[in-house]
Amino acid sequence: MGVSKVNQCSVNHSKIMRILGTKSIVLIGLMGCGKSSIGRRLATRIDLPFLDSDEEIEKAAGKTILEIFSDHGEAYFRDRERLIVGRLLQHGPQVLATGGGAFICPQIREAIFKRGISIWLKAELKVLMERVSRRENRPLLSTGDPGETMRRLMVDRYPIYSLAEITVESKAGIVEDVVDYIICRLEDYVTKVTDF
Repeated sequence: MGVSKVNQCSVNHSKIMRILGTKSIVLIGLMGCGKSSIGRRLATRIDLPFLDSDEEIEKAAGKTILEIFSDHGEAYFRDRERLIVGRLLQHGPQVLATGGGAFICPQIREAIFKRGISIWLKAELKVLMERVSRRENRPLLSTGDPGETMRRLMVDRYPIYSLAEITVESKAGIVEDVVDYIICRLEDYVTKVTDF
């Protein structure tokens, strides 16, 4: 992420809104990559609403993600996730942070490609583990060796995440720098799109 490139970018809100229309900016990636924190800042910068699909699932269920996994299992959660992400994508433009497994689902992925611009926040294992260690609400990391689980998720999911339209490195450091870079990449992307 070159500083000079970031400093050259400024938000062209009308251009972004014109290209987006009713589509959403959809953040994907593993837990701990910064989808929620970066997404909130990005939404503020480009003057769009921010939604987190995990928070919306919790509201609909009246339970935390951890409780949903514990009470009903992962398959039930994934089914709810598919329905709720599909519904949220009907209400763009917005910045939407999705759960780590959402983009892995072919139906969700297809809906994102149809109704949004996907941005993969790619992070190294060390960064992910440092961030997820601050919270205890990660059901996939609640048993066994969290580091090994995260490595396995990276192997399984990174090839699918790489299908995203934009990839941005999410590094340790200042969130605002990542947001600046996303805006640069987003403006580059929408400039090239003629039939969006």
